[in-house]
Amino acid sequence: MVLLLTAALLLGGSYIPAAAEDPVDPYTQSNANAHARPFSGDAMWRAFHGADGVSRVVDGMVDRSIADNRIADIFKARDLVRLRRTLKEQFCYILNGGCDYTGRTMQSAHKDLGVQTADMGALVEHLQAAMKAERIAFPAQNRFLAKLAPMKRAVIKQ
Repeated sequence: MVLLLTAALLLGGSYIPAAAEDPVDPYTQSNANAHARPFSGDAMWRAFHGADGVSRVVDGMVDRSIADNRIADIFKARDLVRLRRTLKEQFCYILNGGCDYTGRTMQSAHKDLGVQTADMGALVEHLQAAMKAERIAFPAQNRFLAKLAPMKRAVIKQ
């Protein structure tokens, strides 16, 4: 427990004990749950500066999102350690970095969160800012965003 709390705080997140978490319904772990096929080759992985770069991008995006009053409520009472881990896995998988995605489908992960188009727009702003801070070339940013764009239909509930 102390180790989990320490790890969570070092990652800039917060630790929510298992008893306080919303339980995750059982699901089949599959790379298909990432909702995008990976890029071929290693050019995109290199463009994102490998695992360290992906980690900085995800942490930057999450940090900006939880500090943004427009969307901060979506992240309240969520397991931010799990969120960061699964986002890093998802990005690594899509960028062809050799990772497997262990998270849920986009539909089930976002069920009952009430995510709207404006919320998604704010999240994309934060992702773009994190990629810019990581000095990822603009064409690589656009290619990555194009891979993620179809997820909007699975995440947003009208």
